[in-house]
Amino acid sequence: MSIFLSTDLKYLQPYVPGEQPQDRRYIKLNTNESPFPPAPGAVVAAAEQAANLNLYSDPTCLPLKRAAADVYGLAPENVMAGNGSDENLAHIFRAFLTDKGIAFPDITYGFYPVLCSLLGIAHKVVPLRADFSIAVGDYKDVDCPVCIANPNAQTGIYLPPAEVQRLIEQSASRLVIVDEAYIDFGGQSCAPLVNKYKNLIVVQTMSKSRSLAGARVGFAFACAELIADLEAVRASFNPYNINRMSMAAAAASLSDSGYFADCTKKIQLVRQYTAINLNELGFEVLPSMSNFLLARHPAKGGEELYLALKERGILVRHFGDERIKDYIRVSIGTREQMDAFLGAVRAVIAEDV
Repeated sequence: MSIFLSTDLKYLQPYVPGEQPQDRRYIKLNTNESPFPPAPGAVVAAAEQAANLNLYSDPTCLPLKRAAADVYGLAPENVMAGNGSDENLAHIFRAFLTDKGIAFPDITYGFYPVLCSLLGIAHKVVPLRADFSIAVGDYKDVDCPVCIANPNAQTGIYLPPAEVQRLIEQSASRLVIVDEAYIDFGGQSCAPLVNKYKNLIVVQTMSKSRSLAGARVGFAFACAELIADLEAVRASFNPYNINRMSMAAAAASLSDSGYFADCTKKIQLVRQYTAINLNELGFEVLPSMSNFLLARHPAKGGEELYLALKERGILVRHFGDERIKDYIRVSIGTREQMDAFLGAVRAVIAEDV
Protein backbone atom coordinates (compact mmCIF):
# COMPACT_ATOMS: atom_id res chain seq x y z
CA MET A 1 0.00 0.00 0.00
CA SER A 2 1.43 3.36 -1.01
CA ILE A 3 1.44 6.47 1.15
CA PHE A 4 -0.69 8.18 -1.51
CA LEU A 5 -3.73 5.88 -1.33
CA SER A 6 -6.88 7.67 -0.17
CA THR A 7 -7.58 6.89 3.45
CA ASP A 8 -11.13 5.73 2.69
CA LEU A 9 -9.69 2.93 0.53
CA LYS A 10 -7.25 1.66 3.14
CA TYR A 11 -9.32 -1.44 3.87
CA LEU A 12 -10.69 -2.01 0.36
CA GLN A 13 -10.88 -5.72 -0.49
CA PRO A 14 -11.11 -5.98 -4.29
CA TYR A 15 -13.26 -8.49 -6.09
CA VAL A 16 -11.40 -11.73 -6.80
CA PRO A 17 -12.24 -13.21 -10.23
CA GLY A 18 -12.00 -16.90 -10.95
CA GLU A 19 -8.40 -17.93 -11.44
CA GLN A 20 -6.89 -17.97 -14.93
CA PRO A 21 -3.71 -20.04 -14.40
CA GLN A 22 -1.14 -20.24 -17.18
CA ASP A 23 1.02 -23.08 -15.82
CA ARG A 24 -0.77 -25.83 -17.74
CA ARG A 25 -3.86 -26.56 -19.77
CA TYR A 26 -7.01 -27.03 -17.72
CA ILE A 27 -10.62 -27.83 -18.39
CA LYS A 28 -12.00 -24.51 -17.16
CA LEU A 29 -15.23 -24.93 -15.26
CA ASN A 30 -14.62 -22.09 -12.80
CA THR A 31 -15.73 -18.80 -14.38
CA ASN A 32 -19.13 -19.59 -15.97
CA GLU A 33 -17.93 -18.87 -19.49
CA SER A 34 -19.69 -20.45 -22.44
CA PRO A 35 -17.97 -23.54 -23.84
CA PHE A 36 -19.11 -22.50 -27.32
CA PRO A 37 -17.58 -19.86 -29.62
CA PRO A 38 -19.48 -16.67 -30.42
CA ALA A 39 -22.11 -16.71 -33.18
CA PRO A 40 -20.35 -16.85 -36.58
CA GLY A 41 -21.77 -13.50 -37.60
CA ALA A 42 -20.38 -11.92 -34.43
CA VAL A 43 -16.85 -12.98 -35.33
CA VAL A 44 -17.21 -11.61 -38.87
CA ALA A 45 -18.67 -8.32 -37.64
CA ALA A 46 -15.87 -7.83 -35.14
CA ALA A 47 -13.22 -8.55 -37.75
CA GLU A 48 -14.74 -6.03 -40.14
CA GLN A 49 -14.33 -3.31 -37.51
CA ALA A 50 -10.66 -4.07 -36.89
CA ALA A 51 -9.62 -1.80 -39.74
CA ASN A 52 -11.43 1.12 -38.09
CA LEU A 53 -9.75 0.96 -34.70
CA ASN A 54 -8.05 4.29 -35.38
CA LEU A 55 -11.49 5.89 -34.90
CA TYR A 56 -13.45 6.23 -31.68
CA SER A 57 -16.47 4.02 -31.22
CA ASP A 58 -20.00 5.42 -31.27
CA PRO A 59 -20.55 6.97 -27.81
CA THR A 60 -24.34 6.63 -28.16
CA CYS A 61 -24.16 2.86 -28.82
CA LEU A 62 -27.47 3.42 -30.61
CA PRO A 63 -27.42 0.47 -33.07
CA LEU A 64 -26.50 -1.86 -30.21
CA LYS A 65 -29.17 -0.39 -27.94
CA ARG A 66 -31.76 -0.88 -30.68
CA ALA A 67 -30.74 -4.51 -31.10
CA ALA A 68 -31.01 -5.17 -27.36
CA ALA A 69 -34.31 -3.30 -27.08
CA ASP A 70 -35.83 -5.36 -29.91
CA VAL A 71 -35.23 -8.58 -27.98
CA TYR A 72 -37.70 -7.47 -25.28
CA GLY A 73 -40.02 -5.14 -27.17
CA LEU A 74 -38.51 -2.04 -25.59
CA ALA A 75 -37.31 1.30 -26.96
CA PRO A 76 -33.64 2.31 -27.18
CA GLU A 77 -34.43 4.89 -24.47
CA ASN A 78 -34.94 1.91 -22.12
CA VAL A 79 -31.40 0.59 -22.63
CA MET A 80 -27.90 1.52 -21.53
CA ALA A 81 -24.95 -0.45 -22.93
CA GLY A 82 -21.99 -1.04 -20.67
CA ASN A 83 -18.52 -2.56 -20.63
CA GLY A 84 -19.89 -5.78 -19.20
CA SER A 85 -22.65 -5.87 -16.61
CA ASP A 86 -20.10 -4.91 -13.95
CA GLU A 87 -19.75 -1.41 -15.40
CA ASN A 88 -23.53 -1.05 -15.50
CA LEU A 89 -23.74 -2.10 -11.87
CA ALA A 90 -21.04 0.42 -10.93
CA HIS A 91 -22.96 3.24 -12.61
CA ILE A 92 -26.21 2.14 -10.96
CA PHE A 93 -24.61 2.04 -7.53
CA ARG A 94 -23.03 5.46 -8.04
CA ALA A 95 -26.16 7.06 -9.46
CA PHE A 96 -28.77 5.81 -7.03
CA LEU A 97 -27.26 4.29 -3.89
CA THR A 98 -24.54 6.51 -2.40
CA ASP A 99 -26.98 8.37 -0.15
CA LYS A 100 -29.54 5.59 0.32
CA GLY A 101 -27.63 2.34 0.85
CA ILE A 102 -28.65 -1.05 -0.49
CA ALA A 103 -29.83 -4.48 0.65
CA PHE A 104 -28.91 -7.82 -0.92
CA PRO A 105 -28.77 -11.51 0.10
CA ASP A 106 -25.94 -12.97 2.17
CA ILE A 107 -25.05 -15.37 -0.64
CA THR A 108 -24.94 -13.46 -3.93
CA TYR A 109 -22.56 -11.94 -6.48
CA GLY A 110 -19.41 -10.87 -4.64
CA PHE A 111 -19.09 -7.68 -6.66
CA TYR A 112 -21.97 -5.99 -4.77
CA PRO A 113 -20.18 -5.59 -1.40
CA VAL A 114 -16.97 -4.61 -3.20
CA LEU A 115 -18.79 -1.77 -4.97
CA CYS A 116 -20.28 -0.69 -1.67
CA SER A 117 -16.82 -0.57 -0.12
CA LEU A 118 -15.35 1.33 -3.08
CA LEU A 119 -18.15 3.91 -3.23
CA GLY A 120 -18.83 4.25 0.50
CA ILE A 121 -22.33 2.78 0.28
CA ALA A 122 -23.96 1.33 3.39
CA HIS A 123 -25.35 -2.15 2.81
CA LYS A 124 -27.73 -4.46 4.59
CA VAL A 125 -27.42 -8.24 4.24
CA VAL A 126 -30.64 -10.27 4.16
CA PRO A 127 -30.03 -14.00 4.76
CA LEU A 128 -31.36 -16.53 2.29
CA ARG A 129 -33.66 -19.26 3.58
CA ALA A 130 -32.14 -22.52 4.81
CA ASP A 131 -32.67 -23.97 1.31
CA PHE A 132 -30.79 -20.97 -0.18
CA SER A 133 -33.88 -19.47 -1.79
CA ILE A 134 -34.83 -15.78 -1.55
CA ALA A 135 -37.75 -15.02 0.75
CA VAL A 136 -39.43 -11.96 -0.77
CA GLY A 137 -41.28 -11.30 2.48
CA ASP A 138 -37.98 -10.66 4.23
CA TYR A 139 -37.62 -7.45 2.21
CA LYS A 140 -41.04 -6.04 3.06
CA ASP A 141 -39.73 -3.59 5.65
CA VAL A 142 -36.44 -2.80 3.90
CA ASP A 143 -36.59 0.89 3.02
CA CYS A 144 -33.38 1.16 0.95
CA PRO A 145 -32.90 -0.07 -2.64
CA VAL A 146 -32.71 -3.85 -3.12
CA CYS A 147 -30.46 -5.82 -5.46
CA ILE A 148 -30.89 -9.51 -6.27
CA ALA A 149 -29.20 -11.78 -8.78
CA ASN A 150 -31.76 -13.95 -10.56
CA PRO A 151 -30.91 -16.79 -10.96
CA ASN A 152 -28.85 -16.17 -7.89
CA ALA A 153 -25.09 -16.04 -8.13
CA GLN A 154 -23.41 -18.85 -6.48
CA THR A 155 -26.59 -20.94 -5.95
CA GLY A 156 -28.26 -20.83 -9.38
CA ILE A 157 -31.68 -20.77 -7.71
CA TYR A 158 -34.33 -18.91 -9.69
CA LEU A 159 -37.03 -16.53 -8.44
CA PRO A 160 -40.08 -16.61 -10.75
CA PRO A 161 -41.27 -13.30 -12.27
CA ALA A 162 -44.40 -13.27 -10.08
CA GLU A 163 -42.18 -13.23 -6.99
CA VAL A 164 -39.97 -10.53 -8.47
CA GLN A 165 -43.09 -8.44 -9.07
CA ARG A 166 -44.08 -8.95 -5.43
CA LEU A 167 -40.68 -7.56 -4.47
CA ILE A 168 -41.08 -4.57 -6.79
CA GLU A 169 -44.61 -3.83 -5.59
CA GLN A 170 -43.66 -3.77 -1.91
CA SER A 171 -42.82 -0.08 -2.35
CA ALA A 172 -43.13 2.08 -5.45
CA SER A 173 -40.58 4.49 -3.96
CA ARG A 174 -37.91 1.80 -3.48
CA LEU A 175 -35.58 0.91 -6.35
CA VAL A 176 -35.19 -2.78 -7.22
CA ILE A 177 -32.19 -3.97 -9.24
CA VAL A 178 -32.44 -7.44 -10.80
CA ASP A 179 -29.14 -8.84 -12.07
CA GLU A 180 -29.99 -11.37 -14.78
CA ALA A 181 -26.52 -12.56 -15.76
CA TYR A 182 -27.81 -16.16 -15.95
CA ILE A 183 -31.41 -15.64 -17.02
CA ASP A 184 -31.06 -17.25 -20.45
CA PHE A 185 -30.50 -20.79 -19.18
CA GLY A 186 -34.15 -21.53 -18.44
CA GLY A 187 -35.54 -18.45 -16.73
CA GLN A 188 -37.87 -15.68 -17.89
CA SER A 189 -36.44 -12.18 -18.01
CA CYS A 190 -38.07 -9.32 -16.15
CA ALA A 191 -36.74 -6.80 -18.69
CA PRO A 192 -40.19 -6.27 -20.27
CA LEU A 193 -41.48 -5.19 -16.84
CA VAL A 194 -39.56 -1.91 -17.05
CA ASN A 195 -42.49 -0.65 -19.14
CA LYS A 196 -44.74 -1.27 -16.14
CA TYR A 197 -42.56 -0.37 -13.15
CA LYS A 198 -40.65 2.89 -12.79
CA ASN A 199 -38.64 1.52 -9.85
CA LEU A 200 -37.06 -1.42 -11.68
CA ILE A 201 -33.64 -1.81 -13.30
CA VAL A 202 -32.73 -5.10 -14.99
CA VAL A 203 -29.06 -5.82 -15.68
CA GLN A 204 -27.82 -8.39 -18.19
CA THR A 205 -24.53 -9.53 -19.72
CA MET A 206 -23.49 -11.06 -23.02
CA SER A 207 -20.65 -12.92 -21.32
CA LYS A 208 -22.52 -16.14 -20.58
CA SER A 209 -25.33 -17.10 -22.95
CA ARG A 210 -23.98 -15.08 -25.89
CA SER A 211 -20.39 -16.42 -25.62
CA LEU A 212 -18.87 -12.92 -25.49
CA ALA A 213 -17.09 -12.89 -22.12
CA GLY A 214 -13.95 -11.49 -23.75
CA ALA A 215 -15.86 -8.72 -25.54
CA ARG A 216 -17.19 -7.16 -22.31
CA VAL A 217 -20.73 -6.07 -23.20
CA GLY A 218 -23.73 -5.77 -20.90
CA PHE A 219 -27.00 -3.87 -20.58
CA ALA A 220 -29.19 -2.06 -18.11
CA PHE A 221 -32.93 -1.95 -18.89
CA ALA A 222 -35.17 0.58 -17.15
CA CYS A 223 -37.68 3.36 -17.73
CA ALA A 224 -36.43 6.30 -19.81
CA GLU A 225 -35.94 8.54 -16.77
CA LEU A 226 -33.66 6.07 -14.98
CA ILE A 227 -31.69 5.37 -18.15
CA ALA A 228 -31.19 9.11 -18.69
CA ASP A 229 -29.72 9.37 -15.20
CA LEU A 230 -27.43 6.42 -15.87
CA GLU A 231 -26.32 7.76 -19.24
CA ALA A 232 -25.29 11.01 -17.56
CA VAL A 233 -23.11 9.05 -15.13
CA ARG A 234 -21.68 6.89 -17.92
CA ALA A 235 -20.82 9.90 -20.09
CA SER A 236 -19.15 11.54 -17.10
CA PHE A 237 -16.96 8.50 -16.54
CA ASN A 238 -16.26 6.83 -19.91
CA PRO A 239 -18.25 8.05 -22.93
CA TYR A 240 -16.51 5.64 -25.33
CA ASN A 241 -17.02 2.67 -23.06
CA ILE A 242 -17.53 -0.06 -25.67
CA ASN A 243 -14.98 -0.57 -28.42
CA ARG A 244 -15.93 -0.92 -32.09
CA MET A 245 -15.23 -4.64 -32.36
CA SER A 246 -17.22 -5.55 -29.25
CA MET A 247 -20.14 -3.36 -30.28
CA ALA A 248 -20.33 -4.96 -33.72
CA ALA A 249 -19.97 -8.48 -32.33
CA ALA A 250 -22.69 -7.89 -29.75
CA ALA A 251 -25.20 -6.50 -32.26
CA ALA A 252 -24.59 -9.41 -34.64
CA SER A 253 -24.94 -11.92 -31.80
CA LEU A 254 -28.29 -10.46 -30.75
CA SER A 255 -29.58 -10.90 -34.29
CA ASP A 256 -28.74 -14.63 -34.40
CA SER A 257 -31.54 -16.06 -32.29
CA GLY A 258 -31.10 -19.56 -33.70
CA TYR A 259 -27.49 -19.95 -32.61
CA PHE A 260 -28.32 -18.47 -29.20
CA ALA A 261 -31.22 -20.89 -28.67
CA ASP A 262 -29.13 -23.88 -29.75
CA CYS A 263 -26.25 -23.09 -27.38
CA THR A 264 -28.41 -22.34 -24.36
CA LYS A 265 -30.47 -25.50 -24.91
CA LYS A 266 -27.33 -27.63 -25.07
CA ILE A 267 -26.11 -26.15 -21.78
CA GLN A 268 -29.45 -26.85 -20.10
CA LEU A 269 -29.36 -30.49 -21.24
CA VAL A 270 -25.76 -30.98 -20.11
CA ARG A 271 -26.59 -29.26 -16.79
CA GLN A 272 -29.35 -31.80 -16.18
CA TYR A 273 -27.07 -34.69 -17.19
CA THR A 274 -24.33 -33.48 -14.83
CA ALA A 275 -26.70 -32.96 -11.91
CA ILE A 276 -28.12 -36.50 -12.29
CA ASN A 277 -24.62 -38.00 -12.32
CA LEU A 278 -23.53 -35.96 -9.31
CA ASN A 279 -26.62 -37.09 -7.41
CA GLU A 280 -25.75 -40.69 -8.20
CA LEU A 281 -22.28 -40.07 -6.74
CA GLY A 282 -23.84 -38.92 -3.47
CA PHE A 283 -23.68 -35.17 -4.02
CA GLU A 284 -26.28 -32.70 -2.86
CA VAL A 285 -26.89 -30.46 -5.88
CA LEU A 286 -28.86 -27.23 -5.60
CA PRO A 287 -31.61 -26.75 -8.21
CA SER A 288 -30.01 -24.50 -10.80
CA MET A 289 -31.41 -22.41 -13.65
CA SER A 290 -27.98 -21.03 -14.50
CA ASN A 291 -24.98 -22.35 -16.42
CA PHE A 292 -23.41 -23.76 -13.27
CA LEU A 293 -24.16 -26.13 -10.41
CA LEU A 294 -23.42 -25.69 -6.70
CA ALA A 295 -22.78 -29.11 -5.16
CA ARG A 296 -21.30 -30.75 -2.09
CA HIS A 297 -20.28 -34.27 -1.17
CA PRO A 298 -20.73 -35.67 2.36
CA ALA A 299 -17.22 -37.16 2.45
CA LYS A 300 -15.22 -34.39 0.77
CA GLY A 301 -14.98 -30.75 1.83
CA GLY A 302 -15.32 -28.07 -0.81
CA GLU A 303 -11.73 -26.89 -0.69
CA GLU A 304 -10.38 -30.44 -0.63
CA LEU A 305 -12.43 -31.37 -3.67
CA TYR A 306 -11.46 -28.19 -5.51
CA LEU A 307 -7.74 -28.84 -4.94
CA ALA A 308 -7.99 -32.52 -5.87
CA LEU A 309 -9.75 -31.68 -9.12
CA LYS A 310 -7.20 -28.98 -9.92
CA GLU A 311 -4.43 -31.57 -9.55
CA ARG A 312 -6.27 -33.57 -12.20
CA GLY A 313 -6.52 -30.65 -14.59
CA ILE A 314 -10.09 -29.61 -13.80
CA LEU A 315 -10.75 -26.07 -12.53
CA VAL A 316 -13.89 -25.45 -10.48
CA ARG A 317 -14.67 -22.63 -8.04
CA HIS A 318 -14.57 -22.78 -4.26
CA PHE A 319 -15.81 -19.96 -2.02
CA GLY A 320 -14.88 -19.39 1.60
CA ASP A 321 -18.28 -18.04 2.66
CA GLU A 322 -19.36 -19.93 5.76
CA ARG A 323 -22.68 -21.15 4.35
CA ILE A 324 -21.23 -22.55 1.11
CA LYS A 325 -17.66 -23.46 2.08
CA ASP A 326 -18.45 -27.18 1.73
CA TYR A 327 -19.63 -26.71 -1.86
CA ILE A 328 -17.93 -26.41 -5.21
CA ARG A 329 -19.38 -24.38 -8.07
CA VAL A 330 -19.07 -26.10 -11.42
CA SER A 331 -19.59 -24.26 -14.70
CA ILE A 332 -21.39 -26.29 -17.36
CA GLY A 333 -19.17 -27.05 -20.32
CA THR A 334 -19.62 -29.40 -23.24
CA ARG A 335 -20.75 -32.98 -22.68
CA GLU A 336 -17.15 -34.10 -23.20
CA GLN A 337 -15.83 -31.62 -20.64
CA MET A 338 -18.43 -32.67 -18.09
CA ASP A 339 -17.64 -36.34 -18.63
CA ALA A 340 -13.99 -35.53 -17.90
CA PHE A 341 -15.08 -33.66 -14.76
CA LEU A 342 -17.28 -36.53 -13.61
CA GLY A 343 -14.48 -39.01 -14.23
CA ALA A 344 -12.12 -36.93 -12.11
CA VAL A 345 -14.73 -36.67 -9.35
CA ARG A 346 -15.16 -40.44 -9.32
CA ALA A 347 -11.40 -40.87 -9.02
CA VAL A 348 -11.20 -38.41 -6.11
CA ILE A 349 -14.06 -40.08 -4.24
CA ALA A 350 -12.62 -43.54 -4.85
CA GLU A 351 -9.44 -42.58 -3.03
CA ASP A 352 -11.29 -42.81 0.30
CA VAL A 353 -13.03 -46.12 -0.45
